[in-house]
Amino acid sequence: MRSSILKSLKPDIIVEMLDMAVAFENWNKVLETADVLYQCVQCIYEERVECQEEVRAKLHIRRERPLVYYLGYSQMMQGMAYQKMGQIDQARACIRQYAALGCMEGLDEAELQIVQEFKRKAEIHRYALEIAAGQVELLEGYVNLLLEYPEERLSGLKVITEAAVRHGWRIDFIIQMLEEKIERSGVGVDSSNNENLYHCFYQRALYEQWMGRPQEGVEFILKAMCVADRLGMERHMIRCTAVLESLRERATEEQIERYRVFLEGIR
Repeated sequence: MRSSILKSLKPDIIVEMLDMAVAFENWNKVLETADVLYQCVQCIYEERVECQEEVRAKLHIRRERPLVYYLGYSQMMQGMAYQKMGQIDQARACIRQYAALGCMEGLDEAELQIVQEFKRKAEIHRYALEIAAGQVELLEGYVNLLLEYPEERLSGLKVITEAAVRHGWRIDFIIQMLEEKIERSGVGVDSSNNENLYHCFYQRALYEQWMGRPQEGVEFILKAMCVADRLGMERHMIRCTAVLESLRERATEEQIERYRVFLEGIR
């Protein structure tokens, strides 16, 4: 894309487009939009370095956050998309990129704090990536990180539970311990985290089903359906319905009645 076009784009608008692509799990669109964001901000950054006048660069285009944030965010979203698409090596490369944002020139104190935040995220995401890939020996280190950073526990629980289902890990103690920590702290369990909450409930239902506890699985899939309804995401609801129907014969009459009432309520 031509530099004149890139410099005319607004990074915050691109971020909104990127978030929308993530919400709809359109990973090819995520890669494409993240690349546009990266090129746009890289173009502005290079101009700033050449001019060596930060004030002039700031006047060039209105933005809500420092340039380093957009660079890190674009790389982080690319890493997520590559992971979702099963391209693990590319995801690892992206993580290495946003872990090393400190090499940028002329960063002020606020920008250095953003660099440290992305470095922290990179460490957590690196663990999450390898856990998802089946590296069970890293589980203890990942759990310790989640205990250190309460705001990461809900998304981390999702990662761990999904990996347990995929790789056949029996890890009741870890799952229950993280759930208790999340409930006690209250950090991360709000409307801004509905997406993570949905995935946690959904994966927990699959875990309970795999562990041979179908009624517990129904409880969690009903919780997932309630969150999916709040999100207004039909594809989530379809997935939940498929799981619940697979568990219907082992569900209690009371659970089936709650399911029926719930469906009546959303018609």
